[in-house]
Amino acid sequence: MTSSTSPPTNAPQGLEMQLRERALLYEIQRSFSGVIDLDELLPILIARTKSAFEVESSAVLLVDPKTSELYFPHVSDVDRDVERRFASIRVPPGQGIAGWVVEHGETQCVADVRQDPRWYGNVDSASGMVSESLLCAPLRGKERTVGVIELRNKLTGDFQPADLRLIEALADAIGLALENALLYAQTQESEELLKGKLAVRNRQAIRDGGFRSIVGQSEAMRTVFGLMEKAAATPITVLIHGETGTGKELVAKAIHAAGDRAEREFVAVNCGGLSETLLESELFGHKKGAFTGADQDRSGVFEVADGGTIFLDEVGDMPAPMQIKLLRVLQENEIVRVGETLPRKVDVRIVAASHVDLAAAFREGRFREDLYYRLSAFPIELPPLRERKEDVPLIALNLLERTIEKFGKGPRAFAPDVLAIFESHDWPGNVRELQNEIERAAAMAAAREEIEPADLSEKFKRIDVPKMSTEINTGNLTLKEARDLFEREYVAQVLAQHRGNAAQACKTLGISRVMLQKKIRQWDLRNSAHGNTAKEGRSSKSTARQAT
Repeated sequence: MTSSTSPPTNAPQGLEMQLRERALLYEIQRSFSGVIDLDELLPILIARTKSAFEVESSAVLLVDPKTSELYFPHVSDVDRDVERRFASIRVPPGQGIAGWVVEHGETQCVADVRQDPRWYGNVDSASGMVSESLLCAPLRGKERTVGVIELRNKLTGDFQPADLRLIEALADAIGLALENALLYAQTQESEELLKGKLAVRNRQAIRDGGFRSIVGQSEAMRTVFGLMEKAAATPITVLIHGETGTGKELVAKAIHAAGDRAEREFVAVNCGGLSETLLESELFGHKKGAFTGADQDRSGVFEVADGGTIFLDEVGDMPAPMQIKLLRVLQENEIVRVGETLPRKVDVRIVAASHVDLAAAFREGRFREDLYYRLSAFPIELPPLRERKEDVPLIALNLLERTIEKFGKGPRAFAPDVLAIFESHDWPGNVRELQNEIERAAAMAAAREEIEPADLSEKFKRIDVPKMSTEINTGNLTLKEARDLFEREYVAQVLAQHRGNAAQACKTLGISRVMLQKKIRQWDLRNSAHGNTAKEGRSSKSTARQAT
């Protein structure tokens, strides 16, 4: 026996019945007229049609424009477990009575769904419901069919011709209302995404107060640069390990900027700085009303960075429940906003970082082993500053230039003893500690040309450094003349040591090339700059004063 596709024809057709139908149609349409928010519209549609048609359940299925599958955007009057099951149901294109209605654009009334060859029983199986009769109508917008409305199991008797007339009259109004709500939701989502991107950029601008490039010529850093280059060429997940202040975020940014996602967003999140609830909302977003303070829908950074890169800093401090959720995202490439059940597909590259050894952490049970292996596909180890002290002068000069740019003024060079002090320190806070010390010293030096040992903080003033072996007969020079004489001899010595290589001399001296050229002209050190040893003679003024 095949399913009936039209209701019985013996229902009364009198004028009184028509008036009642029109009044009911008007009441239902008025209930959702002007409602533009999809989350408000769907419950109204489902509740009013369920009551008006006296059915066990009413449901709206929308067409996913990307896959053409049908899905349930909202269900009501069910427990949370059934709601989650409905959220996971996807009806393939053309499958089931609902799929047939979408493809053919015709309303269908089926008295016994089990006898209809089009019946798609997976919905009942997944939801735990039992369907017997079904009235299903297409919901058309101006541009396309946006979905269907299904009325399931008449509570008393069978579906009548009046039911068919009423659902067809309602369907067009419902379709237009849903199309407008969907367009509004897309507009809102785009606006949320834009706001999210602007917020991320603002946070990045604040965080980017330090230097903007990675500096280093040591063997250890050349190894790091080689790994970064290889990582940038592929979409592989990267795990950066290094002490606090070694520049893990700078490395992540550089990998992103050198890869094929450079034109999309780079978003950094500190996984150790937020509670579990706030971190989940930050990563995945939330639905309005999901928790106290969630007064509007919000996109998470996974949506903001879709197509780009997410930097998960201090991932080793992530709470255990969030580790499970992050693992699911890495496996399925989809997220679920807090307060929602419908998953959203995302395409992001993950670069993670940690100051703790994650391999040791998972062996000790403090980090998920499966997540560790997911994150550590391409490990990069950043050396601490104490293991590459030859980079300190170059980094210090780079930081000083950035500090001058940040402050708008300040000293442009370091006194030789300052660089010697810097190279003698172990820098437990690494580059970040060096940056803080230089910014403080620049503020102390104020309008002077150079940062001197007296400008450093107390712990650096206590550091003993080897003194220069060069003996200078100062005679009865003034302090300024003696200082100039010492500086001239020292610059000449450094130039001779590097055989006139200006780049190497600038690195040792901690000054810019412009400043070095100025000093060469000031003290007539052109011979030293071309690789010869410093002249033994003094300036005429100095010689005259020493002779007296």
